[in-house]
Amino acid sequence: MKLALIGVGLIGGSAALAWRHTGSVAEVIGFDCDSIALARARERGVIDRVASSAAEAVRGSDLVLVAVPVGAMRTIFAAIAGAVPAHAVITDVGSTKRSVIDAARLELNANSSFSFRRFVPGHPIAGRERPGVEYAEATLFNGKLFVSTPVGETSLEALTQIEALWRAAGARVTRMDADEHDRIFAAVSHLPHLLAFALVARIASEPDGEHKLGFAGAGFRDFTRIAAASPAMWRDISIANRAALGEELRGYRALLDEMQRAVDAGDAAAIERIFDLASRTRRSHARTFDAE
Repeated sequence: MKLALIGVGLIGGSAALAWRHTGSVAEVIGFDCDSIALARARERGVIDRVASSAAEAVRGSDLVLVAVPVGAMRTIFAAIAGAVPAHAVITDVGSTKRSVIDAARLELNANSSFSFRRFVPGHPIAGRERPGVEYAEATLFNGKLFVSTPVGETSLEALTQIEALWRAAGARVTRMDADEHDRIFAAVSHLPHLLAFALVARIASEPDGEHKLGFAGAGFRDFTRIAAASPAMWRDISIANRAALGEELRGYRALLDEMQRAVDAGDAAAIERIFDLASRTRRSHARTFDAE
């Protein structure tokens, strides 16, 4: 099977390596707007050949993996719509699903030779704090979750094929409605990244920020690890899922206001009540969190 990899970063590169390792794909053609990333992907054996455009990459392909920031998805779909073979399956790894599905439906339906039914939206729940194909690994998805978010039009054949590929890569597969996906991941992924970015930016912008950071310990390190992630990618996620993320942010701000009042008033009972709920919840889910 010939894979067209659009976006040769951590996730796309790891998927290509995993599918190579399992024998699921025999050839990988890569395209990325970053020529350095393409060169690294070629050197590491992630891709076999570099395409000069997204349209060139998908010509003659059997499978297309779109692994670009969600803000660039519509541009990519528009670029490949007239070139992707009718028999191919297109899938993505975007961290938001409704915006990606809407973009794919709009752009891919404009091409009469390719059916939107053969687009399978998905999201592998895996990654590292540092982006880039140089960190890609075939084992990245072992034991991790892959969420497919098919819509009413999605071909069962195409859906089954994509889910089988992710199982072959070591992932656990589940299906979910796209809106439910975006609501859940706004809470457990998008908001935590926003908070980590905000905390580090807050301290870094203070006059004595560097001095403070010199004393940061394990707690700060663990909480802010994800702030080293790609700013552009998380900017796009925040915008694409802004309705659900905004709702989570408002709820979090309300809790912070409650804690601010408790701290200002020296209300130990109120502080401990919030801390106790968090502590008990974290301990009860430790096995799940630590397994990830």
